[in-house]
Amino acid sequence: MSPAGDRESLEAALRFGADAVYMGGPMLQLRSEKAAFSEESLAQAVSCAHSLGKKVYVTVNSFAVNDEIALCGDYARLLQGLGADAAIISDIGVLAEFRRAAPDLECHISTQANCQNYAAARVYYEMGARRIVLAREITLDEIRRLRDNTPPDLELEAFVHGAMCMAYSGRCILSSFLNDRSGNRGECSQPCRWNYALTEEKRPGEYFPIEENDGFTTILSSHDLCCIEHLDELAAAGVSSFKIEGRMKTAYYVATVTGAYRRAMDGTASMDDCIREVLSLKHRPYSTGFYYGQVREHHNNSGRYSKDCTFIANVLGREGDCLVLRQRNRFCVGDTLEALSPNVSGSFTVTEIRTPEGESRQAAPHPNETLLVPCSLDLQPGDFLRRRE
Repeated sequence: MSPAGDRESLEAALRFGADAVYMGGPMLQLRSEKAAFSEESLAQAVSCAHSLGKKVYVTVNSFAVNDEIALCGDYARLLQGLGADAAIISDIGVLAEFRRAAPDLECHISTQANCQNYAAARVYYEMGARRIVLAREITLDEIRRLRDNTPPDLELEAFVHGAMCMAYSGRCILSSFLNDRSGNRGECSQPCRWNYALTEEKRPGEYFPIEENDGFTTILSSHDLCCIEHLDELAAAGVSSFKIEGRMKTAYYVATVTGAYRRAMDGTASMDDCIREVLSLKHRPYSTGFYYGQVREHHNNSGRYSKDCTFIANVLGREGDCLVLRQRNRFCVGDTLEALSPNVSGSFTVTEIRTPEGESRQAAPHPNETLLVPCSLDLQPGDFLRRRE
């Protein structure tokens, strides 16, 4: 399952091999407004996914306030009418309202609900939930035990890749306290990623660095999750849906990660190639999260990102022997560009850059400019170009 924060990401997820996507709608979707689909665009997304035999799950995973409960019934009926395959819910009051108002709409329990034991999973099942998105803190051994003690038709889903919040399954009040922006209402300003120093009460203005191993100061910032090498173990423990984090990420990110995990699951690429793919993206240091137990050492990092590739352009189409591109980062004549596509692999050297009007360029420094570049690779709209650094 891949994230879709906008139409471009939705199309990338479906094109690069997702079986299902999850996205936010007009209400209670726990991300910024730019990641929210309108009623009209949500209907279009469902139609697009269903035409390809894929599923759409709508996030309704914010914690509701009193005034929102009365709106839940109408929203549940709306999603059911649009053909959404499930709603992903964290608040038990919202779950109860959805089950009452739209009994034919499948409900899944969000990771925000922190479900990590079989007793809680059974309660959710009895309330009508048909899938649990497991808590981030759960281990493989705990997943096995939960699976052994719950109804077989209760599906289990687990995150396998992406950013992790060091708070308990994402429940955190730091942003509310420091910025009046609640992470539990989709407005997190990510203060856990900031750098911190100590100041002593009687020495105002005098700052002392916080140092742990190797001088780390981003003491609240966790590593990113990457379990591409451990999918078989997760499946054996009872997980039937692998979830990629990233509704605020770019379509290029979604395409890269979705494609890597698709090939890893299908065995159509070597594991070394799949790992090479996830290393190509901008990321924090990777870890396997809590699946193998204590991860204290993985919740301290330098705050620095690394990447092996730079996203260069979207492929929009072809004119003769040239690709039509939307430039995203600077590139020059002489650069070697690499294809990111579900169907084509390979690279080529840029021999010419020109505008649609015929003006020749040695470099392309302007974001979102439309450009033509000769290329023999059979790339299609929706593919991407990157430069390996």
